Amino acid sequence: MTTTQLTTQIQQKKSFLCIGLDVDLNKIPQHLLKEEDPIFAFNKAIIDATHHLCVAYKPNTAFYEAYGIKGWRALEKTIDYLNEKHPEIYTIADAKRGDIGNTSTMYAKAFFEDLGFDSVTVAPYMGKDSVEPFLAFKDKHTILLALTSNQGAFDFQTKTVDGVELYKQVLETSKSWQNSENLMYVVGATKAEFLADIRKIIPDSFLLVPGVGAQGGNLQDVCKYGMNSSVGLLINSSRGIIYASQNEDFAQAAAVKAEELQVQMEAVLSEKS
Repeated sequence: MTTTQLTTQIQQKKSFLCIGLDVDLNKIPQHLLKEEDPIFAFNKAIIDATHHLCVAYKPNTAFYEAYGIKGWRALEKTIDYLNEKHPEIYTIADAKRGDIGNTSTMYAKAFFEDLGFDSVTVAPYMGKDSVEPFLAFKDKHTILLALTSNQGAFDFQTKTVDGVELYKQVLETSKSWQNSENLMYVVGATKAEFLADIRKIIPDSFLLVPGVGAQGGNLQDVCKYGMNSSVGLLINSSRGIIYASQNEDFAQAAAVKAEELQVQMEAVLSEKS
């Protein structure tokens, strides 16, 4: 999927919501555990109830890998269902991969070719030869970890090297990589005050912004500092939506929470226009 197609979907749905599908069998409604594939059953219900309110879904692969082959099969069934039923929706494999070139190529093949995701999250610590293999895939996006929402982000990302914060150097350097037009960036919602400086470096790129909701990020602040002329934001909410209820009405409850965010986003888009 191209960014133009993604932007068109944002305009049509009046939403830039991304829903994280981070499935924990200890948190899903207990009646689903009787299903042959509880993880997929949960995801399918969430997707069926919320697909009209969001423009992207983001399964965190750790929540599938933790259950071995059954979890991986559930991930495969989830992405197949999305690609078949809702091909217009943008898909993100939140895998945070990153390794030497040949290994990165194989990671990219796994997520882009075998599973059919539109994008994958990647760690930049090993530099361009670990990221460029992902960027080589046409109409696929590599979402680079830039400034994350966790407390440990301050351990390295905001440290200054030659007077410039490391995350800014990552952003600036990444623009010189081959096929850098296929880059998007992760910026945590709890770091909203940093977005103005980030937009000076990458004014036109899409930002994936986790941390709104359960982690305390503020949608209005993110939009104020991070939105560009084509919106350029994917706001992710996971726990705040998918675990809105642990009862049999869980999908409907998720839709209510998703709609609350979508309505706020529609208001922001209306003000912007």
